[in-house]
Amino acid sequence: MEWKQLKVGRNYHVSCDSALLGALHIYAGQLLRVRITSTTVTVFDGDQVLCQHLRRQGRKGQYSTEAAHAPEQQQNIDGLWSRQWFLDRARGFGPAIGKVIEQTLDRHAIEAQAYLDCQNILETLSKRNKQRLEAAFQVLLNNGQDVGSYSTIKRIMATIDSDSKRQKPPIPAAVTQKPVSGAGSAVHVRSAAHYQLGGQGAGA
Repeated sequence: MEWKQLKVGRNYHVSCDSALLGALHIYAGQLLRVRITSTTVTVFDGDQVLCQHLRRQGRKGQYSTEAAHAPEQQQNIDGLWSRQWFLDRARGFGPAIGKVIEQTLDRHAIEAQAYLDCQNILETLSKRNKQRLEAAFQVLLNNGQDVGSYSTIKRIMATIDSDSKRQKPPIPAAVTQKPVSGAGSAVHVRSAAHYQLGGQGAGA
């Protein structure tokens, strides 16, 4: 048996063994006592048992959530993540990214299980070229593709980053002949090597 103090996140889950375990939403932001055994994880407020989950191991990011722990009708409560909270933030990027966030939220029967993905998406997007990302997502949406998954979005961003870093073609050097109006003759512009110390004709 092991005891820990774990903080309840804004998605009203605690992270334990890389799994996300639901707790009652009114405890978001608080430190709670957690008892971990080989088979169960029990969350306490003082000596009161708040909830118990089967211990999840193996794949990272697994959720264990009880719908009863969510705010009523997923309402927007100060200090908590909510559907409206993420949609409002997405509007600052553009309608296509707003649709991507909506798809991500709709993918989960228990909406809170999408909040961490939404947060990761918006935090990552905020460090990139918003206009290019908005355009890329709009093209995919126009083609009827569902892009509301963090792994898909990361691939799109990686492609855009790769394109922006691609080596640009070299620009030819400027010619050293300048046209002169009149008889069509040209003035010769000496190269930098001509003016090096000891160069021939430097005093010419």
